[in-house]
Amino acid sequence: MKIQHIFFDLDNTLWDHRKNAYLTIKDLFDKEEITLRYNIDFEEFHSVYHEINERLWEQIRDGEIDKDYLRKHRFYDTFKHFGIDDLDLSMFFEEHFLDKILNYNHLVESADVILEYLKSKNYTLHIISNGFQEVTERKCILSKIDHYFNTITSADSVGVRKPNPEIFEYSLNLAKAQKEESILIGDDWIADVVGAQNFGIDVIFFDVLNENPKQENLKIIKHLLQIKGYL
Repeated sequence: MKIQHIFFDLDNTLWDHRKNAYLTIKDLFDKEEITLRYNIDFEEFHSVYHEINERLWEQIRDGEIDKDYLRKHRFYDTFKHFGIDDLDLSMFFEEHFLDKILNYNHLVESADVILEYLKSKNYTLHIISNGFQEVTERKCILSKIDHYFNTITSADSVGVRKPNPEIFEYSLNLAKAQKEESILIGDDWIADVVGAQNFGIDVIFFDVLNENPKQENLKIIKHLLQIKGYL
């Protein structure tokens, strides 16, 4: 059956979370004069934060922790790494981070171009995100890509996260789509590729981190415009 429905992951597939988060944390870091107060270099701070945050998101994906644990610990554990045990400071960063990140809405390179191309080819487009419900739709709206999507599914609205098959089932039902006519495009190997394959839909792996998996017959892109080679 011909592909009709395209399901996109959002963060770091279309919406450049890494860049937007970096800029947001730098703003907070500078405004709170963290280098002056604690003699911490921002680039080193961000590198530690990024590693901790990625690990916590993997634990959320795997059902080991919930989002409240992540929100309490990603900045707290980062500051603690530098010898600063200050829950109030870390929660100040957390609360302002979620609020201020939406001031930045950089897209992954050519995201708007490929969405326009796919829409012109009469594909029906959707979002399946592991992100927080309260920000997923706002990210799409503020980055001006919301009008491309018929449905937007965030993990919080389902109660599970990719790769759990329930979120794929929910999203396809919402889209009134069949597995055989659907494909997922995403950058996370476990959540997107393994999740989609186990659920039984086709997938395009956006290999932004150059993981170069060796799986036979897997559709892989390094740049979003390469989607044109498959669709």
